[in-house]
Amino acid sequence: MKHQSVSDKTVRFGLIGSGGIAGVHVEALARIPAARLAAIHSPDVKRARELAEPAGARVCATLGELLAAETGVEAVLIASPSGLHAEGALPSLRAGKHVLCEKPLEITTERVAGMIAEARRSGVLLAGLLPLRCGAGARQIRRAIEAGRFGKLTFLSARIKWWREPAYYAGSPWRGTRALDGGGALMNQGIHAVDLLQWLGGPVREVWAFSDRLVHAGIEVEDTLAAGLRFENGALGTIEAATTCYPGLDLSLEISGERGTAILVNDRIECWRFADERPEDERIRSGEAGGEIRGGSADPKAISCEGHRQQIAAFCEAIQGSSREGVIDGREAGAAVAIIEAAYRSTASGRAERVTFFA
Repeated sequence: MKHQSVSDKTVRFGLIGSGGIAGVHVEALARIPAARLAAIHSPDVKRARELAEPAGARVCATLGELLAAETGVEAVLIASPSGLHAEGALPSLRAGKHVLCEKPLEITTERVAGMIAEARRSGVLLAGLLPLRCGAGARQIRRAIEAGRFGKLTFLSARIKWWREPAYYAGSPWRGTRALDGGGALMNQGIHAVDLLQWLGGPVREVWAFSDRLVHAGIEVEDTLAAGLRFENGALGTIEAATTCYPGLDLSLEISGERGTAILVNDRIECWRFADERPEDERIRSGEAGGEIRGGSADPKAISCEGHRQQIAAFCEAIQGSSREGVIDGREAGAAVAIIEAAYRSTASGRAERVTFFA
């Protein structure tokens, strides 16, 4: 592994992008003692200045300027439109910068594989941001699965039945386009739940999906999708993803097995039932586990920065060589893209499609 600065000092970050999610990155960085925003590059110079000024960061006219030695940037945060992630990540990796990329890592597994290969060649870290994994509720469920409390997993379901006003798409012309969004409700909003499903349930073998554009007529991609899943371990599952469900329902996951069931709503455990009841179960049911990570069911601006804070802090620790715990490497982050890609192939073919991703 090649490091530009292996120390216990502050990691200097460059940020690519200045849209809504970039503001979440800036807020998260401000809460991490081991991180500092050093530079921002964005086509929207006015917005970039607004984000840079409180942090004392430099606004760079070009990506080359951000990556230059003068900025002291050691790591790059990618917060540009989804279909431009590789465009920012590849030059950064080639320049020897570690890269932490907003979801999705990219909009095709081919591009994801290219980013992973470049990180290997350059000897630097590539990781994805999937902040729902940081929720105390999600972690509690994963620990229970690892402990065998569910027994054989049988059914896993995710619902992302959100609402977006037409202005959401009209205000950012890249949203809802194949070229820059890569897909609709599943790729943009649903990817968080898709990642949680495969993180908890294991690899997905195949997907059968149906989708349509039912409300947002001006976009190129789906606003409503339903999919059935078969996991490698034999469990079945479903995904419901939409931006057409007024007023916007909280993201929810249901995990069931032969010995137990858990239901997660945002980051709150709302059902916790097992055949082998344990003393700690009543405390978990009381709501002590969860609640820090908020979603954007009706308003994307309502997203909490806590998950980003935790994952950026973990990335800093990995750069400094102390730990890689909590870092979602490129291959792992790409797994959700592979599942979504299979779902889109299924909507076109009308049959079940295998999930394929080799990187």
